[in-house]
Amino acid sequence: MSNLIARCTAVFLLSAAFVGAPAAFAANPPPKSADPLESSLIGEFALQSGKLKEAAQQYLEAAEAAQDPVLAERSARIALLADADDLAWRAWRVWARLAPQPTRDSRMIEASLELRAGQKRAAKRTLRALLAEEGGWRQALTALVGAVGKQQTLVTSVMTGIVEADALPNELQAWLGFGGLAQRLEQPALVDKIVKKVVAHFPGEPRVVLLRAQLLREAGKRDAAKKVLVSIEGEAQKISALRWAVAGEYDALGEPQKAAQILAQGPQDDASYAQRAGLLDKANDQAGLVALYEELRGSATEPNPMRRLLLGQLAEQLKHYSEALAWYASAPGTRAQGVGRMRTANVRWLMGEKTQAYNGLHEAQSDPLLDDDARRDSYLLEAELRQKDGDYAGEQDAYARGLATFADNQDLLYARALMWERHDDIAKAEADFRRILVISPDSVVTLNALGYTLADRTNRYREALELIDRARVAEPGNGAIIDSYGWVLFRLGKAREALAHLRHAYALQKDPDIASHLGQVLWVLGQKQEARKYFEEARRLDPSNRSLQRALQETGA
Repeated sequence: MSNLIARCTAVFLLSAAFVGAPAAFAANPPPKSADPLESSLIGEFALQSGKLKEAAQQYLEAAEAAQDPVLAERSARIALLADADDLAWRAWRVWARLAPQPTRDSRMIEASLELRAGQKRAAKRTLRALLAEEGGWRQALTALVGAVGKQQTLVTSVMTGIVEADALPNELQAWLGFGGLAQRLEQPALVDKIVKKVVAHFPGEPRVVLLRAQLLREAGKRDAAKKVLVSIEGEAQKISALRWAVAGEYDALGEPQKAAQILAQGPQDDASYAQRAGLLDKANDQAGLVALYEELRGSATEPNPMRRLLLGQLAEQLKHYSEALAWYASAPGTRAQGVGRMRTANVRWLMGEKTQAYNGLHEAQSDPLLDDDARRDSYLLEAELRQKDGDYAGEQDAYARGLATFADNQDLLYARALMWERHDDIAKAEADFRRILVISPDSVVTLNALGYTLADRTNRYREALELIDRARVAEPGNGAIIDSYGWVLFRLGKAREALAHLRHAYALQKDPDIASHLGQVLWVLGQKQEARKYFEEARRLDPSNRSLQRALQETGA
């Protein structure tokens, strides 16, 4: 699972992780005498248990009995996730028969099945039909991404054909989407073709120049990327969104100080001030922080709570702790005061006044005038500070008191589960994760976290697979969950199957955990040169990453 503590937020259609299927199927269709309600209920129970193939079969039986295209569609989507090739095709054909007018979603699934099965001509035909529809390029791109794991060469070939035929719509976002996928697939020749087409189609469009800078950066051509960015700095001063994007590119190039300078050009608001402060702190630019602090101090005569909180944070970064405390104390409003008290405790802790810091948090925890979120956050902050102090008992106590006050609070339970996992107490971590699932059975982040923990830290791989499958059903396009699925397959001894899913995950999201897992699987498969490349990428993204350290230790790379 990519970054166990990360919140999984992006929700995609249940069609982003596809498997191929032959054009014909061997099994006979289920009998039409099945009770559709009973089959649907059995299918839903199987789905909630992570038994995807059984769920798909039951939904297919229900669809045929009720002649319901919605149930057939659900069966097809679940079967694809279950890697049940014949079943996926059967369900898709029933869906197509019951809803004879093709939709973009049905064409997307058809194209994915064809790509994963290596049916190039059929896939090209279906993708062309999608691209001819308004907005259909999104489904076409999803179909291509879903086939990356097992058919990367075919995906590249089909994408190249689409670009060379100028088949993408005259919509910049479509070209940007295809260009981004080509870059993640490390296809520089295809990227160059896309850039040339984009420049021809959208002359003078500054976002095209920005795309070129991004692609050059991702290709490792940092100096060339900087030259491109310089060429649009003047235009960025006039357009707020472009200014933010250019600043983001400079930050990605490892130049946060320059990014802050770009953001300083033009109208300012609390968001730009806060971003500049973060960038300057990242650059360790004390002079820049001082200048920003002075710039903001002059506008602090009005009782703007956000501005005063920001001034407090700037004073913290400058180690002007007394001033920080004063700013936090002067921020008006109950909500701002709640944040101010948390920050005040943090400042006291930084000053070495730890008793005062913890006393302040304890006072906040028992203050009935603070809202529940602020009081809950005071327990979370106390636990975080106790962890930094190396006070494991104090950290446990903070969570215990928090949960005594806010019984079954999911944020506290989740944070405590991560604490148990960090200290190798997997049984207690599992208990807290499962408690969340009792309260919120469809918590995708918890399903994924528990499944990944069982796969990574125990030998209960089948159980882990069922949990991760439930998460995949909810968010099949989530790179972190696809990574978890690939990792549990690897733990089950299915390294080649795992490789396909990990490549798919990495095409969606460049992440040190995913890179580390991909490198370890490649190493086990004997592809050591490519494995080292991903280990280096993980090291570049986060040299202290726990998955990377384990992978290097286990492989000896």
